[in-house]
Amino acid sequence: MKIVLQLLASTIGGILFMGVLLFLPAGTFDYWQAWVFIAVFIVGTMLPTVYLAVKLPDALQRRMKSGPWSETRLAQRLIMIGLILTVIAVGVVSALDHRFGWSTVPTAVVVIGNVLVLCGLGLAELVVIQNNYAAATITVEKDQPVVSTGLYGVVRHPMYVGAMIMMVGMPLALGSYWGLLTMIPGVLVYVARITDEEKALRQELDGYQEYTEKVHYRLVPGVW
Repeated sequence: MKIVLQLLASTIGGILFMGVLLFLPAGTFDYWQAWVFIAVFIVGTMLPTVYLAVKLPDALQRRMKSGPWSETRLAQRLIMIGLILTVIAVGVVSALDHRFGWSTVPTAVVVIGNVLVLCGLGLAELVVIQNNYAAATITVEKDQPVVSTGLYGVVRHPMYVGAMIMMVGMPLALGSYWGLLTMIPGVLVYVARITDEEKALRQELDGYQEYTEKVHYRLVPGVW
């Protein structure tokens, strides 16, 4: 019952946050791209969440403990604040773009953006299914194994790959090209998170150093 109430509160809070983030700077509710994006985001998060609640409740509990103050490392608290500010920037810039007509984005591109959002969310949830210890915070639990198969056999941080795919899709889904500029600070923040996270994992997770020698790339094979 407790987890159901937490999910309900999280869903309502997410809808309110998205509504304020998008419609306030847009200055109107006549913003169909925002309505579609919110619906896609809710479906893309709720369906996998229900699956986790039924099949992998422990993994869901790890995912629900999130936010800057849930992090144990000061660097990660600051980085999480940076990630939140990046999401806010994407929404605000995209909404202002809609308000002032800076971009002309075809409906087909908006659809592609929503597909990218769904793919990014789906990839992130698939990571959790393959690695039940993939928490929303940087933590290492007792007897936690190093997962090196599946998506983790391709890159070391597949969840962040999913997040960055969604980051590309969000401004397009909201009908904005200018919103893509927020990817620049967003990528830098993710690089900082990964760098600090790997420092912690090398120190605290047995076998992680050997894993990095087996899987060389963090986000993009052949690049980094």
